[in-house]
Amino acid sequence: MTEKTNKLNRQEKTEKIFSIASNRGFFFNTANIYGGKAGFFTYGHLGKSLKNNWESLWKKYYLNLDENFHEIQSNSILPENVFKASGHIENFNDPLVECKKCNSRFRADHLLEQDGIADAEALSIEEMNNEIINRKLKCPKCGGNLIDARQFNMMFPIEIGFAGDRAYLSPETAQGAYLTFKDEFFATRSQLPLGLAIIDKVYRNEISPRQGFFRLREFTQSELQIFFDADRINEHENWKEIENEILLIKFANKEKIEKITCKKLNSSHKIPKFYIYHVAKVQKFYLEIVGIPKEKFRFRELNEIERAFYNKIHFDVEIDFGTLGGFKEIGGIHYRTDHDLGGHQKVSKKNLSVNIDGKKFIPHVLELSFGVDRNVFMLLDIFFNKKENNTILKLPSKLAPIKVAIFPLVKKDKKLIRIAKDIYKELLQEWDVSYDESGSIGKRYARNDEIGTPFCITVDSDSAEKKDVTIRNRDDGKQKRIKITELRDVLRKLISGEVSF
Repeated sequence: MTEKTNKLNRQEKTEKIFSIASNRGFFFNTANIYGGKAGFFTYGHLGKSLKNNWESLWKKYYLNLDENFHEIQSNSILPENVFKASGHIENFNDPLVECKKCNSRFRADHLLEQDGIADAEALSIEEMNNEIINRKLKCPKCGGNLIDARQFNMMFPIEIGFAGDRAYLSPETAQGAYLTFKDEFFATRSQLPLGLAIIDKVYRNEISPRQGFFRLREFTQSELQIFFDADRINEHENWKEIENEILLIKFANKEKIEKITCKKLNSSHKIPKFYIYHVAKVQKFYLEIVGIPKEKFRFRELNEIERAFYNKIHFDVEIDFGTLGGFKEIGGIHYRTDHDLGGHQKVSKKNLSVNIDGKKFIPHVLELSFGVDRNVFMLLDIFFNKKENNTILKLPSKLAPIKVAIFPLVKKDKKLIRIAKDIYKELLQEWDVSYDESGSIGKRYARNDEIGTPFCITVDSDSAEKKDVTIRNRDDGKQKRIKITELRDVLRKLISGEVSF
């Protein structure tokens, strides 16, 4: 009999995922007992584990792209001059529109997107105001008239110490890498390219956070800043490895995704090889390492108006979210030129140039930037499955918060409980595992399917005599008998993907 799959609409899927997230411990509204606040979420025990697993996978993959890529740790609070040099104080703005009647504030581009304008962020402030007038848009809360849109700086200002020195909560992790570049350059034997990765909290004072967990005021970024010689931007020592790989790109002047080889992207679109190499590696991470279906993935090229003020080339990494109604950004690949080091050299009056083989220059930067929380939510969205009355979160084993659940078939049987707990203690040495003896075996399976546990082990009446257990695969419900002495080795191969069930 074929298992019936129930397809949920966007709202139903969103409600179900948020219900599981709050009921099972993935994430909650921060300060729930005080009513919460838009743009702030707290990770529960399963969500934190999933986040940790994604970050570990990210670090293992990206830091191994080059032997001179390293992780560092910077600060979330940085002096005002840092952001004067970077251009954030002048340019880090969103378009704000306010209601004359109730004083509610909204992002103008979001209101226009809700009214059917795709990529409204590409419009100028004047164009947004004209569209708002032409479309006769009103306040979504009270129906009042809207004041003309204006730019709103999104950084959180703070004061340091008694004297009240001006500082800001950092809106990106990137500045920590730029401030540390010269120190790390010398510490790593003065070689380029040099990659500095940071995973940390950042802060953006969003005007009106929406889309639940997707747009936050406090969130985590994982970024890799790659410093290189601009004269070598059209080369990469491993170019041959990827030149024939096919990339999935929606170009700025096109409506549909185009399949294009790295070689053609370089020759026809004049995108440099050093940039393309890392685009290919980002695609491999999502399609092969994380396991995102091809039809759910694309790069989107941003034009001069859309991309950040410091970027010369900008491709967003986008995923098709069922809960958000289409492709949404989860990361980006940005060619930032020498904007950052040049700006810091000018403001700090410190020499940030390097000298390699007698050539003195300020390195350029290629940035790989990812929203960790958006990627976590992406995993819940992409791998969510609804079959009849059961929910299955088909997370890749290496990302699943709980790798294995162990059950004694009968909770009153002391012999089965002892065997099950011995197995639990052994497996706990290597993975996050759980032990569960409450409810029917069917309910225990269902609870673990819902949180993405890939394998369940049942200790039954034959286990004591035959020294084996039943192992169940989450995705298809198939079961096999495995000797207890072989269990750890079998699970190691299953979880790593070395073998399939």
